[in-house]
Amino acid sequence: MNKKNNSIEFPSSTMISVNDIELEVFEAGKQNKDKPIVLCHGFPEHAFSWRFQISELVKAGYHVIVPNQRGYGKSSCPTEVKEYDIKHLTGDLVSLLDYYGYKDAIFIGHDWGANVVWNLALLHPERVRKIVNLALPYQVRGKKPWIEWMEEIFGEDNYFVHFNRQQGVADAILDKNNSNFLRNLFRKNVPLTSPEPGMLMINLAKAEKPLGEPIMSEDELAIFISAFEASGFTGGINWYRNLDRNWHLLADVNPIIKHPTLMIYGEQDMIPKSKNLRDFVPNVEVVSLDCGHCIQQEKPKETTQTILKWLEQHDVKKGYGTQT
Repeated sequence: MNKKNNSIEFPSSTMISVNDIELEVFEAGKQNKDKPIVLCHGFPEHAFSWRFQISELVKAGYHVIVPNQRGYGKSSCPTEVKEYDIKHLTGDLVSLLDYYGYKDAIFIGHDWGANVVWNLALLHPERVRKIVNLALPYQVRGKKPWIEWMEEIFGEDNYFVHFNRQQGVADAILDKNNSNFLRNLFRKNVPLTSPEPGMLMINLAKAEKPLGEPIMSEDELAIFISAFEASGFTGGINWYRNLDRNWHLLADVNPIIKHPTLMIYGEQDMIPKSKNLRDFVPNVEVVSLDCGHCIQQEKPKETTQTILKWLEQHDVKKGYGTQT
């Protein structure tokens, strides 16, 4: 990519073989080899969503590693749905650390990327040094599988439920309306309106006029559009199709995350804040920024400053990011 966009220079990518697939990885700050930090995007996003944070993290002394996770960009898009379960997604990140020779790293996740980071801390706690998660708080495993529970509470038009119960339907509509969907989705200051009938993501794909204000420029948006023209949306949607499978996989896992953690919310985000986060993540600090869901893109300076300030306060001088 190596693209200068509004004075933001984004690194070129490298294809790396990990965990029986290939990941497209953007890397910066190789000179900071002892301090790895891995940035994990959400849905429907791209490593480019971290464009504002990369150079500042490098200046602060970090080796920044930003993968397009499986199903995204030029990374592998397996055909089997089960190959997007939480063991595969966290396994990709573990294998990525192995590739670079790191015992552990700081992980920063947004949206679905945050979910992967939470579960990485559960399944591979020794590979995680610190956690910074944006938008999505820790989701406690309940008594019922997630999709079954969501269907009972929110109904069949909830997009989590729809992705699972009507497989392939949303994929085709989003693929057909790629640019319209992404343009309508990545907005801020969207006025509060009554929910429309139907499925949210499909409604956004078909909506003739976007609401609110754009989060990114047309040049920036074009990078997302181009990436999904190549990959399609099915890979990313398949992450949702493993939620019940993940529920079963996590049955015997200790649900407490003890790592030093920073949770960043957007005050205008539709995702509610967790009321019991500290019960399951006892070493968490919480910050809220005046923005919507796409926190690191809507409030790039504030997000970066918040992350760097917290990392500086919690920096462990010895034993950080030891290489294997």
